[in-house]
Amino acid sequence: MTRLSVEMLAADAPEPITSAGHAQLGIAVLVGIAVIVVLITKFKLHAFLSLTLGTLVLGAVAGAPLDKVITSFTTGLGTTVAGVGVLIALGAILGKMLADSGGADQIVDTILEKAGGRSMPWAMVLIASVIGLPLFFEVGVVLLIPVVLMVAKRGNYSLMRIGIPALAGLSVMHGLVPPHPGPLVAIDAVDANLGVTLALGVLVAIPTVIIAGPVFSRYAARWVDVPAPDRMIPQRASEELEKRPGFGPTLATILLPVVLMLSKALVDIVIDDPENLTQRVFDVVGSPMIALLAAVLVGIFTLLRPAGFGRDRLSPLVEKGLAPIAGILLIVGAGGGFKQTLIDSGVGQMVLDISKDWSIPALLLAWLIAVAIRLATGSATVATISAAGLVAPLAEGMSTGETALLVLAIGAGSLFFSHVNDAGFWLVKEYFGLDVPQTIKTWSLMETIISVVAGGIVLLLSLVI
Repeated sequence: MTRLSVEMLAADAPEPITSAGHAQLGIAVLVGIAVIVVLITKFKLHAFLSLTLGTLVLGAVAGAPLDKVITSFTTGLGTTVAGVGVLIALGAILGKMLADSGGADQIVDTILEKAGGRSMPWAMVLIASVIGLPLFFEVGVVLLIPVVLMVAKRGNYSLMRIGIPALAGLSVMHGLVPPHPGPLVAIDAVDANLGVTLALGVLVAIPTVIIAGPVFSRYAARWVDVPAPDRMIPQRASEELEKRPGFGPTLATILLPVVLMLSKALVDIVIDDPENLTQRVFDVVGSPMIALLAAVLVGIFTLLRPAGFGRDRLSPLVEKGLAPIAGILLIVGAGGGFKQTLIDSGVGQMVLDISKDWSIPALLLAWLIAVAIRLATGSATVATISAAGLVAPLAEGMSTGETALLVLAIGAGSLFFSHVNDAGFWLVKEYFGLDVPQTIKTWSLMETIISVVAGGIVLLLSLVI
């Protein structure tokens, strides 16, 4: 939520929705999160319904009037969807264009032609990081699985030596680098600068993905030595196409929104004059919505046309790209509603009041809160959204760089130790043909390394920013 939105909400409801004490609010938070966890893990209820019910329980335990709890929830849901819904939709469309046109396969095949032997894990990191920029983690996994399995089988590589770097690249992009939903919502919640967060996110992501990917994969391959399962090698999209887009245009299309957003951040730093025409132009073209929209429009000519897609195939492609994100939008929206209820009930202020007496730095506190919610709910997105709502008051008075690092600390914490309550855990397990202990020794440990390394780098950056 932007600062303007917070001020508008405060004008309508200047008093908190409850005047409960810190003890009661703390119990309310624990009970609310516990309800969400139990509903998701025990009763397998959809995260959207779980977050909605958990919000109502939070308000009830906190002693808040039900009508005000509902108002806070719907306000937060609407504001969150308004802020990131369009971006998620555009990202899904771009990802669908990339997959169906064969552009993703073109990038993969081109890089693999130049790689071999010891450089193959590094090539997989590069592929996953590039492909992962516009795609959700689950979509990226499905897209890269055929490549990982075929490379492992064709080159007689250990599956973990190839698979872990690819998963690390996708996961780091998902948790730390906008325009992915989690980082975007956290940026919105603490009023961080998107361009600065993107630049610092890439800076943190590079050493993190190296350590959690190629370096860790050496040990993972020793602990879990399994062959690529033949039954999980699906047909690639480009096998049904007579032609596909070139490597250069495809890569340029993927990187276009990142370049535009980084350019806006650079112009803001160099010029720093809101009335300057150049800065105003870049404020528009470098906004996330325009940047992603530009990539989608450019993709029509650089991805779809070269693949032989006519006008009649554009609309069905967009519809297919949008269909899978309905659940994601609802979960993100409900998470925003839960976050707003935390803020309006005074929980955020409670965290601020309590943390004043602690010697724990704000960034470490944000990381720890995100870790706790991640372990409890299994969802990196829910952990990011909920933690952002809890620590939003800590952003008051922070500099632009510090608020960006706060977002990255939350994102790093949200990736900690994926286990049986995370859909990604089962996705990796089934695709790679692993059992539960093997998945924990590889995937879960990799996620933990990403979280700890990224969190440590964020803390180190805070010493100089």
